[in-house]
Amino acid sequence: MMLAMVGEGDISTCTASEVLMISGHKNVRATHKTTLEFTKEDYLTERGDCIVGISATKALKDFNTSFKELARRPTSVVITMILTPNGIYDVIVGRGDERLTYEDDVRIIIRRSDYVCRATAAVRSDKAAIDLKRDLINYLRFEGSKALVIMLVLDLNCFWSLPLPPNFP
Repeated sequence: MMLAMVGEGDISTCTASEVLMISGHKNVRATHKTTLEFTKEDYLTERGDCIVGISATKALKDFNTSFKELARRPTSVVITMILTPNGIYDVIVGRGDERLTYEDDVRIIIRRSDYVCRATAAVRSDKAAIDLKRDLINYLRFEGSKALVIMLVLDLNCFWSLPLPPNFP
């Protein structure tokens, strides 16, 4: 496939981003095999094995409208980057889905599966909490640790000269 010629005015309808901060917690375990989560809540019990950050500055309901609309396209990719002040980072790549609602006012969940609830930000991701770099998780176990989360959504149909099949892998 060839890259399409996307004009300057068109790019804003094909991409959107969100930036938020998360805090670490001594109970960050990140051992869940199918999901990872950021939460606005300021506490974490040992049962929250998918949670990698608390006290998030945003939940899905706070995301901008263009991000939400692009994430609902089946040809969209959602890229999530977690970055620490000391240079530790990891990247998670998931897919958009027309069933995403972005209604949750507390959580952001990225899933390996196709399951969707009001807190789901992306499905069919390449990583869950257990797959994240252990140096990142070890950093997030320190009280007072902070990380930047940058989420990008791109509709791949905007960038390719031929349309992608609606259910491509």
